[in-house]
Amino acid sequence: MESRTMAKTSKLHVVMFPWLGFGHIIPFFELSKFIAHRGHKISFVSTPRNIDRLPKIPPHLISSITLLKIPLPKVEGLPESAEATMDIKNEYIPHLKKAFDGMEAELTCFLENSLPDWILYDFAPYWLPPVAARLGISRAYFRVINAWFLAFFGSSETMINGSDERKSAEDFMIPPKWVPFETKLAYRRYEANWLVRATQTNDSGFSDSYRGGKVIDGSEVIFIRHCNEFESIWLKLLEELHKRPVIPVGLMPPQVEEDNSQSWVSIKAWLDDQNELSVVYVALGSEVSPSQDQLHELALGLELSGVPFFWALRKPSGFGESYEVVLPVGFEERVKGRGMVWKSWAPQLKILSHDSVGAFLTHCGWSSFIEGLIFGHPLIALPFQVDQGLNARIVADKQFGMEIPRSDEDGSFTRNSVSDSIKLVMINFEGKKFRDNAKEMSGIFGDKRLHDRYIDNFINFLENHRIISSATESE
Repeated sequence: MESRTMAKTSKLHVVMFPWLGFGHIIPFFELSKFIAHRGHKISFVSTPRNIDRLPKIPPHLISSITLLKIPLPKVEGLPESAEATMDIKNEYIPHLKKAFDGMEAELTCFLENSLPDWILYDFAPYWLPPVAARLGISRAYFRVINAWFLAFFGSSETMINGSDERKSAEDFMIPPKWVPFETKLAYRRYEANWLVRATQTNDSGFSDSYRGGKVIDGSEVIFIRHCNEFESIWLKLLEELHKRPVIPVGLMPPQVEEDNSQSWVSIKAWLDDQNELSVVYVALGSEVSPSQDQLHELALGLELSGVPFFWALRKPSGFGESYEVVLPVGFEERVKGRGMVWKSWAPQLKILSHDSVGAFLTHCGWSSFIEGLIFGHPLIALPFQVDQGLNARIVADKQFGMEIPRSDEDGSFTRNSVSDSIKLVMINFEGKKFRDNAKEMSGIFGDKRLHDRYIDNFINFLENHRIISSATESE
């Protein structure tokens, strides 16, 4: 890696350019705050609407973080005003990627004029590393998801060119041949079709696999939201596969903040009335859209379990204002008092931190995975897409939770499988191992000092490995 050490007192200018999904934007934003807290300057780049939806910058960091709005070009097939994955259904995402590629000219112009020390980007802008290299800007891929998901795709060469041995869904239902250690990690049939699509050219003109491979191939280093204390073998494998440094930034566990909103006051009042560790918190993220039948099976499973529950139930991404989530007839009346269905935004971290919550029924997105284990809650996994299936396999393998049994063919589940899973994790004696193991995991996932040290190491790396341009050297 081309680099020369500079004095640590010298301030960095770091540009952050996440993909247009809030599961990516928020970790990039949180990492930006850590860097700014150490006295460095951040330019955070996204589209106008996404910038406007960001959380407020803490007052002491306002002078260090500049929010740069680059308009998203209009693309045929992309709905009006759609600027993030949460605004659209899954079938429109390739069009969003094509529009994202159209941000290249304006971002390049900004980089030429500002010549930052570093740029950190996501998996999608395959065109960006060569631009940064031409301008003498240090460049890194920031991976917001864990190491095993990236390792599952293989080397950057395999990601770019594909593999003759991985063409069908069956090929993704076994561990990859390049994993040198024993693992059960693999996709189920109903999930594997997503992987096949990820390796095929889509309407954006490129496959997701190609994008990620080109991004890694052009990067000097991979930063990743992971830590050595949990499944470190996958970090080592990434270094072997990609032949470049892989630097974990820790799990970046979010901190519970004060919340005096009316929403939280109402939610807290309900939770306060429940017994300690008695409630299962149910949330499938903002971008998961189960079918109406499966939504009903989940609702009826919650009812059948007899366990108190708080269900953060929002309409799925891309559905218009008129769309209504329809629950089984009489469901809310029948569970009144024992179950709460909350149909607007819910403060997940505050809920998970409440003493009455005893488990987390989750889609197993990486951020939710982390947030549940910060508080030592066993996870009841109901994965749907992307990395979630592999994350659910880890949950089951490490036994700090379980995966709701489903049909291998189509991924369908029944009210009985939902009910039995909840009772096993929350009540039954056999579930004690899940509860105990999850509590033990909180020692890693919730250790703020541990993850602060990772952030310190990450920022030290930024400070000591930037390229020094000839213009800087002559000053």
